[in-house]
Amino acid sequence: MSDDRTPAQIEADIVRRREQLAVTLDEIGVRVHPKTIIGDAKAKVASTVDETAGRAFVAVNRMVTDVRARFVDEQGAPRLERVVPVALLAVGVIGLIAVSSSRKHRR
Repeated sequence: MSDDRTPAQIEADIVRRREQLAVTLDEIGVRVHPKTIIGDAKAKVASTVDETAGRAFVAVNRMVTDVRARFVDEQGAPRLERVVPVALLAVGVIGLIAVSSSRKHRR
């Protein structure tokens, strides 16, 4: 391989490559700096938390919508055939808890 470049061209090429190498070394220095590594880790954790929270919100919202659909019709009126039994059950459980609690206080 013959090199038909002049000494000035070779020297200019060496200067250019040194500058590129210096830029590359600076970039590597920034990437491996502890603050950069910690910042990247924090960003990754925050992203994961945001994604997980978003998924949880969607899941909860879907569940609430499903439960609401069971107790409310399309016009927003309560479905009494489903609300009344649940309300009676809730009153019964609260009553049992109240009776049990009052018996413990009497002793």
